[in-house]
Amino acid sequence: MPGDLPHPERSDIHLTDVLFALSDPERLAIARQLADGPLDMAACHATDPNLPKSTKSHFMKVLREAGVIRNEPNGRRRMLTLRRDDLDALFPGLLDSVLRG
Repeated sequence: MPGDLPHPERSDIHLTDVLFALSDPERLAIARQLADGPLDMAACHATDPNLPKSTKSHFMKVLREAGVIRNEPNGRRRMLTLRRDDLDALFPGLLDSVLRG
């Protein structure tokens, strides 16, 4: 489908990649927003509102490629969701611990 981005399969998600993705305060802030449920990419923001769009896109790419979020087409927009089921199955308790931080 046009607009689809590659996401790792559950079996391809690695702890080191997840921890790296969540080690940046801005990426962690995005993951915390998604903990409450899906968000339109335009509504999801890092803690610094002055960040360039390219930086925000890079944050989303790192989170997606690590298996932390899904970034899927939703009409002309993109919907972001936290991959809680996958992360909880692979690393029980990790996500709650990191997001609570």
